[in-house]
Amino acid sequence: MQTQAQSIAYLGFDANEYPGDANLKTLHQTFVYTGYWLNRPPGEKTNTWVGHRAAVESAGFGFLVLFNGRLYAQLKTVANATRLGQSDARAAAEAARREGFPGATIIFLDQEQGGRMLPEQSAYIYAWVDGVIAAGFRAGIYCSGIPAADDGNVVTAEDIRQHADRREITYWVTNDACPPAPGCAFPQHAPSPTDSGIAFAEVWQFAQSPQRKDVAGRCTNYNRDGDCIAPGVAKLAIDANSATSADPSQGRIR
Repeated sequence: MQTQAQSIAYLGFDANEYPGDANLKTLHQTFVYTGYWLNRPPGEKTNTWVGHRAAVESAGFGFLVLFNGRLYAQLKTVANATRLGQSDARAAAEAARREGFPGATIIFLDQEQGGRMLPEQSAYIYAWVDGVIAAGFRAGIYCSGIPAADDGNVVTAEDIRQHADRREITYWVTNDACPPAPGCAFPQHAPSPTDSGIAFAEVWQFAQSPQRKDVAGRCTNYNRDGDCIAPGVAKLAIDANSATSADPSQGRIR
């Protein structure tokens, strides 16, 4: 039987754009933790999160510390992918230290592309994981928890875990299809990450901005323009998450 402690989940958000110091108090009324980018988020020219770790922690938030990884087109060969994974791991660790995150913080690699990982992608991911761990941090990965219909229904999170060769990796999965996702919703009792369909998930991104019509077309409560808007902060488009911890990266200064 699952105990009450095991069933508790915590609501959080992530966003490409830093919401501003003035909005942190309002956001903390709904969310317990926030994503925190160490480098430029996907599609962005700058990283507006830089320098705000202390303000975020002072507002009471835990962290999901994120590093934006490489796309397949950037990897070229397995050897090149391995080198990039190693250099990106060093960059992630250096950025985490600059931002003031303590040693053993879990840094999540943002793996945007889904389906079965090709050899170059696997080489990059595991070189990055090894490098982050060697630098004194812990490794996590953000990846799809949805079966890839165009790739034999392979689930990216399961594929990465299957080939991880006993590496310790924390999994943050995305599955914004309804069901199992509740849509753009902020329930008082957050859903368990295992409700994502991935039994080993410790974080579940259940809503994205903008709404993915091909995946989340049946989901409700998105804004007319398709964004999931944070309560009390007009026009702040976010992704909504649940986690097994109020500080999923364990990035607060203890």
